[in-house]
Amino acid sequence: MLKRLFGLDRSVTNVKTEIIAGITTFLTMAYILAVNPNILSAAGMDKGALFTTTVLASFIPTLMMGLYAKLPFAQAPCMGLNAFFVYTVCLTMGYSWQFALTAVLIEGLVFILLTITNLREKIVHAIPKCLHESTSVGIGLFIAFIGLQNAGLIVGNKDILVSLGDIGAPDTLLAIIGLIVTSILLVRKVKGALLIGIILTAIIGVPMGVTKFEGFVSTPPSIKPLFCQFEWSHILSKDMFIVVFTLLFIDLFDTIGTLIGVSAKANMLDKEGNPIRMRQAFMCDAIGTTLGACLGTSTVGTYVESAAGVSEGGRSGLTATTTAVCFLLCLFFSPFFLSLPSAATAPVLILVGVMMVTNISKIDFENYLEAIPAFICMIMMPLAYSISDGIIFGVLSYVLIHVGSGHFRKVKISTYVLAVLFLLKFVSADFSSGNNKQEATTPQSGVQTEVVGIDTAAGNDATSEVEILP
Repeated sequence: MLKRLFGLDRSVTNVKTEIIAGITTFLTMAYILAVNPNILSAAGMDKGALFTTTVLASFIPTLMMGLYAKLPFAQAPCMGLNAFFVYTVCLTMGYSWQFALTAVLIEGLVFILLTITNLREKIVHAIPKCLHESTSVGIGLFIAFIGLQNAGLIVGNKDILVSLGDIGAPDTLLAIIGLIVTSILLVRKVKGALLIGIILTAIIGVPMGVTKFEGFVSTPPSIKPLFCQFEWSHILSKDMFIVVFTLLFIDLFDTIGTLIGVSAKANMLDKEGNPIRMRQAFMCDAIGTTLGACLGTSTVGTYVESAAGVSEGGRSGLTATTTAVCFLLCLFFSPFFLSLPSAATAPVLILVGVMMVTNISKIDFENYLEAIPAFICMIMMPLAYSISDGIIFGVLSYVLIHVGSGHFRKVKISTYVLAVLFLLKFVSADFSSGNNKQEATTPQSGVQTEVVGIDTAAGNDATSEVEILP
């Protein structure tokens, strides 16, 4: 029954391992339940309804991933795309959040069409094998970078971009303690080390004043203010096309990068080096985005934090199903789950990064034709803070170096096509940026110039200026 429902192979994993892996994945990405409502509410959306919507938009596609795709990956509203939804589409371009939701709905429907026609799989096949390996490494560096930020070890610096944070701050000190404790558990090969590390760190944080439990049970707010709130008056406009294209592009290659990278770490690749049951995973992503728009949230995608569960041994759909159940429980136990500080989960993200960079040994660094594009791909992910941008620069450098050195015959036709699409993406981004600048000089009435952001490390609301990037 477990094999039929979740694809669970007892020679590879077991029920206990899968459940621990699912809970671990949930705990590393539970921050989305606090962050997503804070970001989207800046566009004027109901914050209480956004919490319930975020839970449902995470639960449904993750459950599909477990039962239909039978893969250990979790889904939720994407970070980055929710910021694009608010700060670019609503606050800069001046459109309503209903307009933005309509764009997300169109994106989801287009993704369903692309999945049915196998176009998304063909795009994966067009990515060179050396970039498959470097994607996994790049995601590992990206996850570790996020963990260091959440821990307060790395902070922003206006002069040199980033610098070392305040080591003596309670949150940072707790994260360092958690990193040491969890590392010791891993070295001693304790089963469920990552999950145990999160729990122990949270408990240690109580006397330090970092972990504050503020209740356990609450009634979920209604999603009526957001449900199917679409705006069709601008559906054929130029701006709608630009917004949909941008959402499609970023989500497409973030999802492809995550699937390739995490699947490589889990040894869940086919003979050609592509993720197994890829079409089913893409369909879950497409349906998740479509349903998410109907529920009232931004684009839904596969989360890179799924690597935490994979690192705990998760190899089947039972891992994703467990994560989905945890999300559903949050509807009623949100005060408890949201009390876990980011300092408790940050060490896990750092250590997952350690586990994922091991694939760097599979890259042939003696062959510069492959080594240079692979390095560019992996280093751009954390520095550009984007999985999709890492893939874009990796593919473009791969093609340009091969052509410039006279090895153009080694490049697949499909890879050339992909490179052209990437160039079109930059053209579209420049055009959209130009429009945004024009809009910014003549803001529409009713659009606030001051927005509410969230300090994801401390979990506190903070009013701040926001720089809109193309």
